[in-house]
Amino acid sequence: MNGKNIVANTYVEVSGRSLKAVNPATGLTLDGEFFKADEHLVDEALTSATLAFQSYRNLNKDLKAAFLTAIADEIADLGEELVNRASAESGLPLARLQGELGRTTGQLRLFANLVAEGSWVDAIIDTALPDRQPLPRPDIRRMLIPIGPVVVFGASNFPLAFSVAGGDTASALASGCPVIVKAHPAHYGTSALVGAAIVKAAEKTGMPKGVFSLLYDDGYSIGAGLVQHPLTKAVTFTGSFKGGMALINLAQQREQPIPVFAEMGSINPVIFLPLVLENQAEELAKKYAASITLGAGQFCTNPGLLLAVQSPALENFKAVLSEAIAAVPSATMLTEGIAGNYDKLSTEIINEEGVEVIAISDLHNNELKNQSTAKIAQVSAADFISNPKLREEIFGPYSLLVVANNVAELEKTIEVLEGQLTVTLMAAKQELQHYQALVNKLTDKTGRIILNGVPTGVEVCAAMQHGGPFPATNDSRFTSVGSTAINRFVRPLAYQDWEQELLPDELKDGNPLGIFRTVNQKLTKSHE
Repeated sequence: MNGKNIVANTYVEVSGRSLKAVNPATGLTLDGEFFKADEHLVDEALTSATLAFQSYRNLNKDLKAAFLTAIADEIADLGEELVNRASAESGLPLARLQGELGRTTGQLRLFANLVAEGSWVDAIIDTALPDRQPLPRPDIRRMLIPIGPVVVFGASNFPLAFSVAGGDTASALASGCPVIVKAHPAHYGTSALVGAAIVKAAEKTGMPKGVFSLLYDDGYSIGAGLVQHPLTKAVTFTGSFKGGMALINLAQQREQPIPVFAEMGSINPVIFLPLVLENQAEELAKKYAASITLGAGQFCTNPGLLLAVQSPALENFKAVLSEAIAAVPSATMLTEGIAGNYDKLSTEIINEEGVEVIAISDLHNNELKNQSTAKIAQVSAADFISNPKLREEIFGPYSLLVVANNVAELEKTIEVLEGQLTVTLMAAKQELQHYQALVNKLTDKTGRIILNGVPTGVEVCAAMQHGGPFPATNDSRFTSVGSTAINRFVRPLAYQDWEQELLPDELKDGNPLGIFRTVNQKLTKSHE
């Protein structure tokens, strides 16, 4: 576990002060010394990435795929060492991190397969029509090309899957963009281990040295420097609204503004229609108690808002939910700051006018630090509609039940919601045809609408949409999970009237790569 910064696949000395990782459960300092980067390293990393881009962007697709596969292999080989370190730095249980390790390597292999197949470049060819009247049509061929060096900010709640070799890094590298990662300050050791795996993979597959860099910081200066550096072409971030907007504003203040793809949180409302509660109140209460408290509530898809119409079935649901929440033991939160913020914000909300606590966990571990206490509160729909503060995200094992007097008031409650990563509809099949207007309102609010499930858990696949209308993300057209996440780091380029031998293989006659292309408005793999 080398704590030096990595610049262009090389460990570099730096005169900055040393940094230490802390176990959030014990408060004890962990092994390992890491070194704060400086402005010189920021410039060196971006300069090296820009140089590497000139060759990496045009690298054979099979070589890029081999690089991504090699990263997955190297991370998998770390196994227990990596999982143990990630647990020590995050307080997350080993079983959860074993699953996250599998997700991390799985999404690297997903992008390797995507790149190797090749059709993701969306090649479109409109051949020349020299005899067309009144004017001939030129030969025009278009495809997606990478944009350049990408800065990735590691996330606090997924030290593997949204960090140094997480989905942002995997999709950026797959697109042909070099990556500079700013390590999360809670995960120095985990970042160092994964960074070393990427360096090994790059060396084994002969990648240009500037394709990867990893920088450490315990504040904001390095992150700000990376965003504002003139050679940076895009930024990714997963975290708070405040943090995401700060990066977006920095990017917009540049002489040449660049895209920031920021996932900034969500309260992920769950709507319970009357009939489903009548039929499944107890089952749903237990299911949602587990979802709300999963991972100490530290998921961006945590169900922080429950909406229902007043009824005897809802009272039954509340009773079972309260009992289940009271029996949930406390859990270590990711950092001291996150734990303190959870206590502060949840206490403030509970003290708002009209808010009533209906359940608090009784099982608090006083021997460990930064422990969460699960909480469920209730408020009327009228009070919720009139108080914007109740619609703010609370990161942790907390949810607010909003009780409407009727379905019409429930619809009014939905209207005041802001953009979400997910919206979940719990409904009996026969109810859905009667609530189409409500469903339409829900689709306007979210990037993913779930029927009769829980929002916690994000499948890594081609169809996944992990993004939503503002403020869940700043650009709802994109996802940070799944294979289409690659589209964040590319732009379309059209070639007009170019000679065959000068075109990229993706656009040549004969389709030498054997990929799907749209030729004269027909999707085909034809070699004609």
